[in-house]
Amino acid sequence: MVDGIYIHIPFCLNKCNYCDFLSFKSNGEERKKYVDYLLKELDLYPNYRYNTVYFGGGTPSLLDLEDVERILKRLDIAENAEVTMEVNPKTVDFDKLCKLRKIGINRLSIGIQSFDEKYLKILGRMHTSEEGIETFENARRAGFDNISLDLMFSLPGQNVEEVLKDLNKLLDMKPEHFSIYSLIWEEGTVFFEKLKKGILRETENEIEAEMFEKIIDTAEKRGYLHYEISNFCLEGKEAVHNTKYWENKEYLGIGLGASGYLENIRYKNQMKFLEYYGSIDSKLRPILESETLTLEDIEEYKYIVGFRLLKRGVKPTGKYIDTCLSLEKRGYLKREDERFILTRKGLMVANDVLDEFV
Repeated sequence: MVDGIYIHIPFCLNKCNYCDFLSFKSNGEERKKYVDYLLKELDLYPNYRYNTVYFGGGTPSLLDLEDVERILKRLDIAENAEVTMEVNPKTVDFDKLCKLRKIGINRLSIGIQSFDEKYLKILGRMHTSEEGIETFENARRAGFDNISLDLMFSLPGQNVEEVLKDLNKLLDMKPEHFSIYSLIWEEGTVFFEKLKKGILRETENEIEAEMFEKIIDTAEKRGYLHYEISNFCLEGKEAVHNTKYWENKEYLGIGLGASGYLENIRYKNQMKFLEYYGSIDSKLRPILESETLTLEDIEEYKYIVGFRLLKRGVKPTGKYIDTCLSLEKRGYLKREDERFILTRKGLMVANDVLDEFV
């Protein structure tokens, strides 16, 4: 059953130095045209009833309020649905936050990344630490009681103490949820080019592992549940939409470069505006590539995403039972009733563990 929708807004104020997401600079007219086509794309799909809506990007908070409202009014949104928008602190003030709350956005994901001015500059972020904090406080004043903050660690030159200073500042703010990601050196980014030239250096694996362990311990001591590899929340405040991904549930993805999962088909939309708009003008879904999953693919994917949910894990069947028993014997998984979950040791090398199910 499809009850979640991801809406990609591919516009940003600027491209951050670490970012390889599909995003572009734009003006108001271009953004309005894009929303026109989002609505036309929606017409190419059945009318689903959504209990989660997620505006991702890019920077969705760049959209004019009337364009956000046009999208929300077009959707059949269930009562008490989770409606999330990613926010860059540089794109909202108190008034805009109040209006976003009024038209139906009820959860924010604010891209803080760091509270250290030095690292914000290295990352290429346009906002200051103070602006990040102010955005959070303004969101609280505007009535948002479900806020997630994004933080990064293992940044170039960063040490463990600096990571914990960032984390404790975030925890003092008491968001309902936060996501924390180690830096990935993506090809095609400013960071990757500097890495190749020797201008920047990666954090040593042992130091990055120490950072992550201390992040987990500190957050849990402060009352946060570590429910997914990169995500923490207060009790009952898990990200409902994102959890659908980890539960391998179907969802509609619309917009340039958006991914979706419908009727056992995983698909990705066109990556270029010309092809995206052209497909929609021809009354065709703007799909660039798709894959019909076999029963074996679906079963395999259950493990690859399911183990990310640290408190739930996976109940294995068939040939995967032996894989889980082997990983348990090596200390990477542990059993809770009939389910297996990642141990701390397994969590530290989660990608390697998940590769065993591919």
